[in-house]
Amino acid sequence: MSRLLEGKVAVVTGAGHGIGRGHALELARHGATVIVNDLGTSVSGEGSGRDAEKVVEIIKGRGGHAVANFADVGDEQQATELVEQAHDEFGKLDILVNNAGIVRDRAIWNMSAQDFDLVMRVHVRGTWLTCHAAAQHWRTRAKAGDGKVYGRIINTTSGAGLLGNFGQSNYAAAKAAIVGLSLTLNLELSGIGVTTNVIGPGGTTRISAALPGHAAPLEPDERPEDEFDPKDPSLCSPVVAWLASEEAAHVSGQVIRAMGEHIHLMEGWTEARTVSNGGKRWDASKLGPVMATDVFRTRAAGLRLPG
Repeated sequence: MSRLLEGKVAVVTGAGHGIGRGHALELARHGATVIVNDLGTSVSGEGSGRDAEKVVEIIKGRGGHAVANFADVGDEQQATELVEQAHDEFGKLDILVNNAGIVRDRAIWNMSAQDFDLVMRVHVRGTWLTCHAAAQHWRTRAKAGDGKVYGRIINTTSGAGLLGNFGQSNYAAAKAAIVGLSLTLNLELSGIGVTTNVIGPGGTTRISAALPGHAAPLEPDERPEDEFDPKDPSLCSPVVAWLASEEAAHVSGQVIRAMGEHIHLMEGWTEARTVSNGGKRWDASKLGPVMATDVFRTRAAGLRLPG
């Protein structure tokens, strides 16, 4: 067993299946004690179950340390108690990995407000609530000590959040919001030693398998260790483990996509092109040529904007 995370205590939400399960197994493999959180719902957020217990059994069977937690991260009291469990049972929390999520995919004209609210509740509210509880503990510790603590937050985005995806206006909005939240947490918490980063995973999961034409996934522990499967959802987990380690103390406020054998550092929104009107107010009736030629450069490329 690796000692990269020896002595560290981690919470992983949504760790009963797929990507979260891969994270929990990977963190434990490197020596962390893991609180495996999963409400045990369906991919659409219905019902409950004891899925976290199986992951705990796997970790213990491999010689690691883990306990199960069945909190609903969208509930403030339960999310707070999840973080407090780490302090009550193990004396501290070092690593928080937010992965819990559901999908309720429909084109916007068919999507209900409830579909939107429930997805936002799990992804955005759930991520904020656990980060909120962890941040309060870390800040209290920092003020009581030398001003610095060991804290790692790794939140989860997706291609839909970064690029958009048809039928996922709720999910894409949630995953984009998580990026904005994480960049803000970096500004607020880096001064006390807490890093905040975002992982964009890939692979076939219960969620992606629900889409038409996608096969049922294998769980991360169901593949031979020497087999490379580009659809394995745990292929991003080594990046998460590294971000959670001492070695990544200098990395914060970053969005990293880890898909298959590739690691992509995302740069986010940048100013691609700027034009100025010399201190004067723009005239909408005269903007057409400026936008076409200087901003979008469509005419320079031999293209024409409508009108």
